[in-house]
Amino acid sequence: MSDILWTGDEVAAACNGKALGDAAWTVTGVSIDSRTIAKGDLFIPLKGPNFDGHAFVAQALSQGAAGAVVADIPAGLEGDARLVKVDDTMIALQDLGRMGRVRAHGKVIAVTGSVGKTGTKEALKVALDSQGKTFATVGSLNNHWGVPLSLARFPADSRFGVFELGMNHAGEIGPLSRMVRPDIAIITTVEAVHIEFFASVEHIADAKAEIFEGMDPSGTAILPRDNPQYARLLAAARTQGLTHIQSFGSHDSADGRLLDYEPHADHGVVTARIDGVDVTYTIPLPGRHHAVNSLAVLLAVKAAGGDVASAAEALAGLAPIKGRGQRKAVELEGGPFTLIDESYNASPVSVAAAAGVLGQADVGEGGRRIAVLGDMRELGDHAPAMHAGLAAPFMAAGTDLVFCCGPNMRHLFDALPDDKRGAHSSDSAALAPLVTASVKAGDAVMVKGSAGSRMAVVVDALKALDRLHQDNNPQGKTAGNKAGKPRDKDAV
Repeated sequence: MSDILWTGDEVAAACNGKALGDAAWTVTGVSIDSRTIAKGDLFIPLKGPNFDGHAFVAQALSQGAAGAVVADIPAGLEGDARLVKVDDTMIALQDLGRMGRVRAHGKVIAVTGSVGKTGTKEALKVALDSQGKTFATVGSLNNHWGVPLSLARFPADSRFGVFELGMNHAGEIGPLSRMVRPDIAIITTVEAVHIEFFASVEHIADAKAEIFEGMDPSGTAILPRDNPQYARLLAAARTQGLTHIQSFGSHDSADGRLLDYEPHADHGVVTARIDGVDVTYTIPLPGRHHAVNSLAVLLAVKAAGGDVASAAEALAGLAPIKGRGQRKAVELEGGPFTLIDESYNASPVSVAAAAGVLGQADVGEGGRRIAVLGDMRELGDHAPAMHAGLAAPFMAAGTDLVFCCGPNMRHLFDALPDDKRGAHSSDSAALAPLVTASVKAGDAVMVKGSAGSRMAVVVDALKALDRLHQDNNPQGKTAGNKAGKPRDKDAV
């Protein structure tokens, strides 16, 4: 049985609302999406420019929702005792989230950064789970509605809480930080992501540093020591009154220092010095960037009162997230090829890191390392140069063939040697059949692009080649094969 998060009376009090009738109901979850309502959830319908969730209140209640917070009472539900009436459901969600934070007793860790937030958040969840009840943001709920929703789901008796904060404009992380009020804050890195909306990378650093705004001076800031913006972040933390500031990276002065990284095709072995104590551990995610971010994880574990050695050991249980490095052996008639799904999102720094991962991937006899890339978004006038600049990391990684789609990826395609050019298409739908026609047994195929590039279309097309899957689906019907709608300007 799930733990009780809220009673109806507590919801009404937290939201400054009015319970209609008897509020002696209890809530075990919180949802803003009627399509995913589970029994016991509190449904909070939001209003947007193109939709109004109030149209689905009756449906949510019929599906087992414990109650709903509403600004407008839907017709036919006037006498329903499982409603809490408020003036604005978005404000109610924020208020519920704030109360979720107020009543929490555990240590709260917030994570932001240009890339690596979700992976670091997931690593923290795995590292801390064995040491006490740990709550973490689900998926990438890191924006103005995702953060309060996560806080509203935060069990009060958790020993640890881990929250991801994202943005694509200045002024967005500050309000989220003041809501989360982290005891510990991690900035993974600062890079030219969303540079379309900023005058410089320095301004991006300032926006990431807003994470300190919700912190008490007794809190801990954990910063990327190797990043060119380290000094700027350090100054921002000190300006906010923080005195306990730690760093991670390869730098000699880093508190979490990478001493050695041994890369393998599907994992990495890390030797690190965490606050003066050496530890060696395995991360089942290939790529030096994962190793570096794990240093921040272990520093945060220690700052939260956890045990570093057991946390490091627990990291062996970390699993890739969908669209962020998941691997699948796809069986063709002549044997399998390896599909590396990095289709969730992309930026110049994350694509370069993915090139390195592809370079370490195992290939079969005669197999090739193939990159399939969609446009990176929100780079503004920098887009042509940043796309063309990806040729260097892919060539350095020994990539055999590159397929591209989108107008900006044309710049990369043109920058490649002739023998490395697979094909270029206008979009992922046009590119997918060209990739599937080219792939063969023994290949390693990595697919990556910004969310709006819809590279999951290519991933699904490659998965559909699986002979074993087709044998189990003789009509060729594949479950879950429909690509989702692209997200608008992801907050990262």
